[in-house]
Amino acid sequence: MLTRLKAKSERKLAKQICKVVLDHFEKQYSKELGDAWNTVRDVLISPACWQYAVLLNRFNYSFELEKNLHLKGYHTLSHGSLPYHPKSMQCYLSRTPDRMPSERHQIGNLKKYYLLNAASLLPVLALELRDGEKVLDLCAAPGGKSVALLQCADPGYLHCNEYDGLRFRWLKQTLESFIPQPLVDVIKVSELDGRDLGDAQPGTFDKVLVDAPCSNDRSWLFSSDSQKAACRISQRRNLPVLQIELLRNSRHKRAAETIFTQDLLEKFCV
Repeated sequence: MLTRLKAKSERKLAKQICKVVLDHFEKQYSKELGDAWNTVRDVLISPACWQYAVLLNRFNYSFELEKNLHLKGYHTLSHGSLPYHPKSMQCYLSRTPDRMPSERHQIGNLKKYYLLNAASLLPVLALELRDGEKVLDLCAAPGGKSVALLQCADPGYLHCNEYDGLRFRWLKQTLESFIPQPLVDVIKVSELDGRDLGDAQPGTFDKVLVDAPCSNDRSWLFSSDSQKAACRISQRRNLPVLQIELLRNSRHKRAAETIFTQDLLEKFCV
């Protein structure tokens, strides 16, 4: 099984770079990032460097998995380097470009780990979630940050929202794969426009996480459809407006704190 998963992962990494997209990035990011663009570019075109962190699932802990990660040279995300890092959240990083195979979704079986970029945990940790707090994950799909939040503490109420229908189904599957059923039953999952939630539920939540929709540069850099890529280049210009609307709306329903993040931070913090 592990061999088949690894072979599948390697086939995905072998996709060809879309030249239309890369040329666009060269023009845009070389201006925005200057000399740093060369380093960012190397990471962006190297899928083996993505999702290099392994977040262990405390609801299905595996001593054998943790031992194997140590043997492979993985090390834990340092608790001492961050102001808030609960011991219940165990995340392992590879010292060299490496990527664990993804686990297959199986109904009734919880996965042992979630693959992500370690930078994805920064907004989760910045939220400093405590037991009993009411939390909204406004743009929750595919569900990694919701899973990470539940590794930190036991919220009194967690509302996971995703407007896109396909991603909404992905979110539900992620929660079913990592969270035990008794806890899933007390998590609300909705398919609403995040820009309208503030008026519907003002002052409901202690903390709000807004992982706003982004261009998802890493995935569509490897798109085989040049026409679709050109269309996305045009569409991405409208994303800042949507991100601002979501942020403004999230402030209407916050009671304590809102954390706003974009994948631009995640893909560059590697």
